[in-house]
Amino acid sequence: HNLTKRPEHMIHRAAAALSRRAAALAAPSSRGASSVAARAAVTSAQGVATASSPNTAAVSFAESSAIAPSTNGYCRNFSTAAADADEGSPWSEFPMAPPDPIIGLTEAYKEDDFPMKVNVGVGAYRCDEGMPFVLPCVRKAEAILQASQLDHEYSGIAGCVDFVNHALEFVYGADSKPLHEGRIAGVQTLSGTGGLRVMGEVLKEFGHTEIYVPNPTWGNHIPIFRNSGLEVKKYAYYDFDNSELDFANLIADIKKMPQGACILLHVCAHNPTGMDPTIEQWKEISDAVKERGLLPFFDCAYQGFASGDARKDAAPLRLFVEEGHNLALVQSFSKNFGLYGQRVGALSVVANSVEEAKRVQSQLKVHIRPSYSNPPRHGARIVSTILKDDKLTEEFIEECKGMASRIDSMRTRLRGKLEELGSTRDWSHITKQIGMFAFSGMSKEEVEGLRDKHHIYCTLDGRISMAGVTSKNVDYIAESIYDVTEK
Repeated sequence: HNLTKRPEHMIHRAAAALSRRAAALAAPSSRGASSVAARAAVTSAQGVATASSPNTAAVSFAESSAIAPSTNGYCRNFSTAAADADEGSPWSEFPMAPPDPIIGLTEAYKEDDFPMKVNVGVGAYRCDEGMPFVLPCVRKAEAILQASQLDHEYSGIAGCVDFVNHALEFVYGADSKPLHEGRIAGVQTLSGTGGLRVMGEVLKEFGHTEIYVPNPTWGNHIPIFRNSGLEVKKYAYYDFDNSELDFANLIADIKKMPQGACILLHVCAHNPTGMDPTIEQWKEISDAVKERGLLPFFDCAYQGFASGDARKDAAPLRLFVEEGHNLALVQSFSKNFGLYGQRVGALSVVANSVEEAKRVQSQLKVHIRPSYSNPPRHGARIVSTILKDDKLTEEFIEECKGMASRIDSMRTRLRGKLEELGSTRDWSHITKQIGMFAFSGMSKEEVEGLRDKHHIYCTLDGRISMAGVTSKNVDYIAESIYDVTEK
């Protein structure tokens, strides 16, 4: 049967079917094998994805003795029920996508049956027992809402007005001039991710073709903006060799950006490095951004959680506002309020006038409506219930301090243990960084060794979620890091 004479789409379909059958035959049967396979899948997903070219696949398939002619003129393989069922499906040529680097990491961790396994990959706070933590003030707010017997009607396209008002005051400050003047347009979004996507689409529609993000940045920033239609470019941020802020090159890159371009900035607790500019450096960044007439777009995911002081964490944003920047901001309430599954966020824009703010908000709503129509209410009600009550707000501030303090103590212990073990590396950056993550400086190979030999799961760039480090596992983590880095 001469496969090379068949239409190309049929060749691809046959090759895909063969791949599916081969994968089914090779599926591991034991739990241990599943664990190894899962870890291998994570490695593949986190690395650069590669695939055989169609031509290579076609030749390989054509050389297989399993190919036989079919009565309907299509290439068939193995004559299996699974392949037959797929062949007539409109989805038959859909390839299996690699697992998400973070979600896939968690799945591999769950498959691992090693008793001392540790997951320091996911950015979600854990108490010192390694368990999910619900803030006591959130429990109180939920009780208030339950007693209120509220309805479950739709919110408006822009979300819960009460929530948006309190969210903006929380980040811009009660004394914010543009807030008092009504020059800030705000909407509720599906956490920070939803706000980033909405703003990306709006930027694209109104003339922006690219956005500059720090190198490195949160992994999801890049696909979010690319899927919004923007070209993603990077500016210098981190000195990987010395594990510190690359400030000189950061400023130099900003000064090279095209006039009017959009630049993404992390308000605090930069993800993944945890290395933030000082307030003096932020002033220089503001001056450089203003000099180029850039549009600053801030991502604020850790206000209050980073340092334990919400006002201090918001200082860079407030500085830019005071210096007259017309900026955009996305807020997430996942980390600081522990509302990960509620998807609570806000998107806002500082405008020149009330009338301009109204026009901007109308455009934000135009993009929200066909995307998710309107946001959910429960999480937004929890946040607004806390922020409009002085006592609950004080409790929230103290609870944020408690979370930040625990993470800081784990940073100190992790660094101290590594130094106690006699590591030849400088680990001082662990305690210089801030927020949920420690950017360890470990290589991909060292991270893989940490996972395969010691069952400690972190992302391949060496980012460690300090929220997963506890008083019970910190020594084990340090000893394991020492083992893979001191070869």
